[in-house]
Amino acid sequence: MREFIAALTCIAMTSVASAEGLRPGAKVAFLGLGFVDMSTEGAYNGVRADETERLALVERLVSKRFVDEGLMLVDLAPIENKLANIANPGQCYGCDIRFGQTLGADYAVAGSVHKISNLIVSMNLSVKDVRTGEILRAMAVDVRSNTDTSWRRGMTYILKNGVFRD
Repeated sequence: MREFIAALTCIAMTSVASAEGLRPGAKVAFLGLGFVDMSTEGAYNGVRADETERLALVERLVSKRFVDEGLMLVDLAPIENKLANIANPGQCYGCDIRFGQTLGADYAVAGSVHKISNLIVSMNLSVKDVRTGEILRAMAVDVRSNTDTSWRRGMTYILKNGVFRD
């Protein structure tokens, strides 16, 4: 498992290192975050309301930051039915690029939250150029504890150091 996490970190940092700046005023298709519960607790108890709310909280944080940075979020209504059938828009074999093209966006943004346990939660987010499919910005972090605060801090770290770094 440690090698897998190290590999993810390596991939994320490589992608970030080659990224260009995001154009202010560009159109962004933020497709949301998938939630993958890999914990024993999830296997026995199923979906938890607090984690569903927490995921929505983090999605609002991402949306707000993109708008605050001068980017324009596009309306997802034209792809709403298709997107509803995607469990994890952060890993959908190119659907993010196809959806971004359909919506006339410049960038496709998606990610996921993987709950390993109540102690370990792994989060990632990527920004892709819709025209080329190139990953412009990406980062993954692991946070400790399964709380609103830890999830918020994890995604804030990704946005600050991976997506909107100076």
